[in-house]
Amino acid sequence: MDKANAKEIDWNNLGFSYMDLPYRFKAMYKNGEWQEGELTEDSSLNMSEAATVLHYGQADFEGMKAYRTKDGSIQLFRPDQNAHRMHNSCERLLMPPYPEDKFVEAVKKVVKANADFVPPYGTGGTLYIRPLMIGVGPTIGVHPSDEYLFTVFAMPVGNYFKGGLTPTNFVTSEYDRAAHMGTGQSKVGGNYAASLLPGDNAHKKGFSDVLYLDPLTHQKIEEVGSANFFGITKDNRFITPDSPSILPSITKYSLLWLAEHRLNLKAEQSDVYIDDLDKFKEAGACGTAAVISPIGGIQHGDDFHVFYSETEVGPLTKKLYDLLTGIQFGDVEAPEGWIQKVE
Repeated sequence: MDKANAKEIDWNNLGFSYMDLPYRFKAMYKNGEWQEGELTEDSSLNMSEAATVLHYGQADFEGMKAYRTKDGSIQLFRPDQNAHRMHNSCERLLMPPYPEDKFVEAVKKVVKANADFVPPYGTGGTLYIRPLMIGVGPTIGVHPSDEYLFTVFAMPVGNYFKGGLTPTNFVTSEYDRAAHMGTGQSKVGGNYAASLLPGDNAHKKGFSDVLYLDPLTHQKIEEVGSANFFGITKDNRFITPDSPSILPSITKYSLLWLAEHRLNLKAEQSDVYIDDLDKFKEAGACGTAAVISPIGGIQHGDDFHVFYSETEVGPLTKKLYDLLTGIQFGDVEAPEGWIQKVE
């Protein structure tokens, strides 16, 4: 694949797809320690045919973004939280966590080196950043690798769900996203491999994605495909599901704080029963890639439940979206520690 050329990109019509940018960061773990990493132009990965990532799925990753502000500077949104979440994912898979401070440094190096690919302010585009760790040492027995690769690469992207801030519909799945007490709380590759079939089934039926229910009872909402679910009740409570199987979304926790401190809503994590959707006047999916995607309706069995509208975003969802993106793009004052500049 040829390297991307910033001069040839239509910034106003970005999709959500891979581009081979000029630089990425790579570091190796060997002999019991992390070696000094560096920027490289090589986008290929070389590993043994017996690498644990290929056989036993020893891999985790993060998703985050860099934003161009009105004055032309570049900033990151809560990168320390991504570093900490990857640390936790690594511990779950018995991989040596990359130091959290060095994680943030590596991300900033990649963004700065590819600064020409951070979309201009006002286009709605962002630079999507993908930190990744994989087991690469030759290991044929079922046990952890002794060698690992940590890499960070990036690409400019537009909206994850087509239509942006336009309501889309979801359908509940008979499949489970992750097992109870499994790896649902970690951002590991196997969770996403398992989601491909139910996601494809949903797309073939005309839905944006699937809605997963809890693996124990199939009565409670867990996640919306590759994002977290939230609902706003008729008595103005902002609720997200509470479960040990849910990925701790940085966007979700940010919205919980903004809902309570900026919109004066009561914010909580609690059980959300699929048969109790009538109490919500608005609902949405949230995450780094999705940002906020309003949910028009949910198909569950023979029942199709519509929230605010199938065509228009609800007013509180819109306010939350404007607050969150305003902070990310530097137009709204951020809570202390949420923004880090790339200089």
